[in-house]
Amino acid sequence: MSSPEIRFPEFADEWKQVPLHTLMDRVREEIDLDPHETYTEIGVRSHCRGVFHKEPTTASEIGAKRVFPVVPNTLVFNIVFAWEQAVAVLGEQEAGMIASHRFPMFRANPKTANLEFLERVFQRKRGKHILELASPGGAGRNKTLNIGELLKFKIAAPTRAEQEKIAAFLQAVDARLRGLRREKALLTDYKTGLMQKIFSQEIRFRADDGSAFPEWDEVELGSVLAYVQPTKYLVKTKDYSDAFETPVLTAGKTFILGYTDEKDGIFEPKVPVIIFDDFTTNSQYVDFPFKLKSSAAKILKLKKEGGQMRLLFNLLQQIEYSPKDHQRHWIQDFQYRTIPWPHPDEQRKIADALGAMDAKISDVGAQIEKLETFKQGLLQKMFV
Repeated sequence: MSSPEIRFPEFADEWKQVPLHTLMDRVREEIDLDPHETYTEIGVRSHCRGVFHKEPTTASEIGAKRVFPVVPNTLVFNIVFAWEQAVAVLGEQEAGMIASHRFPMFRANPKTANLEFLERVFQRKRGKHILELASPGGAGRNKTLNIGELLKFKIAAPTRAEQEKIAAFLQAVDARLRGLRREKALLTDYKTGLMQKIFSQEIRFRADDGSAFPEWDEVELGSVLAYVQPTKYLVKTKDYSDAFETPVLTAGKTFILGYTDEKDGIFEPKVPVIIFDDFTTNSQYVDFPFKLKSSAAKILKLKKEGGQMRLLFNLLQQIEYSPKDHQRHWIQDFQYRTIPWPHPDEQRKIADALGAMDAKISDVGAQIEKLETFKQGLLQKMFV
């Protein structure tokens, strides 16, 4: 049996192929529910996204289904979506909760296995493949995990001591990721609060000589922003590759769908623009060459010099609006909406402040992305 590409120097023994039933033992102790008590059931999300807690419920609402007390420090599967890596570790925060028969729990064998190491095994492609093979049937809810079959599969495993070292190292990486995500969330919340104070004029900037800027005007969005139809900038194929140069954009959260090698019809902004989805009203700030995927995206640009596109983009984010029908929202609605409009010099100061916040948020986001890539590399190279 081979060894992983990356390994701690104090370990030299080769990894062995061992069946899962030698590494983990099922925990189950069915309970009778008290009709006078309330209970919180757990669930497990697909794609290794952890445990969630359902709303408290009563015995009568739970009905006749079998339930089991949650045992902290166990590995739990969602048997309906195990094939989508619905697997997680239960912690002390789940103590006192219950799980239905669809969420079997397993203790790590104290002589042969580390719990967090087992969780990492199922986060890898090989682990996903095992879960798929142990979940026969059609798509969706018909692909139910067969526990007996699962436990027959073999995985490559080192000694328990090496498992613990690997798990502890990856937990440290996860802790750093959690810290960065908290930092990004705090910066985002701070920026949101700052924008609210700026746009409500609770905070006002002053000129370089200390004098006050004039009072703000109100203008319609359509008076400061012109739109460009996307037709000639639409990508022709979906043959995307990271090896290509030009990003293909959407106004949604995904933003960059991929990269194309198409040379014609590239929008090359001389100044920043906003792409605005005419159906969803999502928008993105763009200051680099791009192509678009959807004909619903409008390219918004300044009608005249002096305005600050970053300020306009952030003002757009402040508009609370939920599309209720399939209409062209920019043409029929948004271009007529009024926004506060400061003096150009105050605009620049606001845009600089918000740009500095965006740069910090973007920097932390880049750190998260880099660390996520590093972690995925570890999951490949620290295991067999």
